[in-house]
Amino acid sequence: MHLTEATWTEADALETDLAVLPVGSTEQHGPHAPLGTDALTAAAVAAEGADRADHEVVVAPTIPVGVAEEHRQFAGTLWVSPDTFRSYVRETVESLADNGWDRVVVVNGHGGNVGPLREACARLSRDGTAYAVQFTWFDAVDPEAVGFEGEMGHGGPVETSLVLHLRADLVDEDSLEAAADGAAEGWGEWQAGVNLAYDSAEFTESGVVGDPGQGSAELGERLHDAASDHLAGLLETVAKRAGPSSTSSAE
Repeated sequence: MHLTEATWTEADALETDLAVLPVGSTEQHGPHAPLGTDALTAAAVAAEGADRADHEVVVAPTIPVGVAEEHRQFAGTLWVSPDTFRSYVRETVESLADNGWDRVVVVNGHGGNVGPLREACARLSRDGTAYAVQFTWFDAVDPEAVGFEGEMGHGGPVETSLVLHLRADLVDEDSLEAAADGAAEGWGEWQAGVNLAYDSAEFTESGVVGDPGQGSAELGERLHDAASDHLAGLLETVAKRAGPSSTSSAE
């Protein structure tokens, strides 16, 4: 059940302790892909994965702004600090748990959120508030397993493909060539194992890493299918875990 579409009485009648919380970002994805790519993809995977799970799953509203200051030079990018993001996620999960949905998979679509989410989920679980884990869809899927040989990139073929599958109307295919022409081959400027760059504008003119022209709606469908299956499997595992009170330290 999607909370945004339910009444409070429908929510009250639910007999489940399992929920998904999609989180993304509002940030540049090159001249061809929408600023909401990460929120859009996280929400789609969360919804489909919840549908495929054997247990009933509550689908919470998507958190659309994340830790994305690295894209600040590109117009339209929004961001919050890691502290603010952790607090928002933590308090949202706390409210889910207060309703009885205290096993939560946070479905993430943005790389900058990974570290803060790991910390937030660990604290929630250690405190006994909820058993919470993060699931980043593009880390769960092996591109080669779905027929793509290449890197994830940023606004590259993987993300562009998933958006083409979900909302092709949001992709400006006339800008794919410009996106590729100004793209970087990899994320950052590396030396001796150190990334010398902090912001994406330091190494990519278009904001893109990789060639989005290599993507397709067909690849996006396979990515969506694989990510949703992985999430459904994770939800089944989380449903079988000990409750949050068992994960906290004894007094």
